[in-house]
Amino acid sequence: MIKPYKLSNKHFLSNIDLSKDEVIFLLKLAKSFKNTDLEFNFKNKVLGLIFDKSSTRTRVSFQVAMQRLGGTTIELNPNTSQIGRGELIKDTARVLNRYCDALAIRTFKHTTLEEYAKWSSKPIINALTDTEHPCQALADFLTIQEEFGDFNNAILTFIGDSNNVANSLILCGAILGVEVRIACPKGYSPNPQVIQKAKEINKSDKLLKIFNDPNTAVKGANVLYTDVWSSMGEESKKEVKDKDFNGYTIDQNLINQANKDAIVLHCLPAYRGKEISENVMESEKSRIFEQAENRMHVQQALLSCLLS
Repeated sequence: MIKPYKLSNKHFLSNIDLSKDEVIFLLKLAKSFKNTDLEFNFKNKVLGLIFDKSSTRTRVSFQVAMQRLGGTTIELNPNTSQIGRGELIKDTARVLNRYCDALAIRTFKHTTLEEYAKWSSKPIINALTDTEHPCQALADFLTIQEEFGDFNNAILTFIGDSNNVANSLILCGAILGVEVRIACPKGYSPNPQVIQKAKEINKSDKLLKIFNDPNTAVKGANVLYTDVWSSMGEESKKEVKDKDFNGYTIDQNLINQANKDAIVLHCLPAYRGKEISENVMESEKSRIFEQAENRMHVQQALLSCLLS
């Protein structure tokens, strides 16, 4: 039976906290959790959830993952705790160390997460920041691996805003050696620091490609991926971004230009008729709900390693 082992980094703030071997192992372990009734006794382990942003999949998948491991979760709602009243992170982190065995944090600034990690002797997990969404990327690449068997011929085209999801796909793609293409309007290119990190991870100049034309970006691709055009906290930009991203919808026209074996991914929630059409969302090409399920399995694998 495959067994978890301690990861080289205590915290999981970014995909770059993992080596290629560790990513591959986590995907293998996640698949085992998905296909086999693995039993681990974490009955005395507690996962704390600090969510400054609303959530459905991340919240529920972490809770169910921890429960399936035999552990428990406790939600630390900033609106009903001292966290939301301005208590210093260094005080909160050191107190929660004594109650919880790990913290999954969903917040705005990535520096907030780093501050928790600085003061915490227990694992801190990035459950989403404005900069990265690394757990999502692990689930995405598990879904791709399930479909194609490996990553040797995978070409992933992300169409839309260069947001936290795109950043994590770029970084995880660099680790695994997967060609990642970003199709976005001018002015919405990926963060230069993320691009630099990806180049440091993988020296190949063929893995990351930036396009302004989605029709060009999907040619030869077998994974088409999108996300909402306006992320949480960007409500004031919605009208402008809807105009700027006109023509960046994953629809049947784009599907027809991709590889015949292409699949479609979306991290959800989806706004049908905007970043993705209704018929593509519900088509046989869609692996969106398998992808959503895989959040639970990769997080089960991640927790089992961080808590071992």
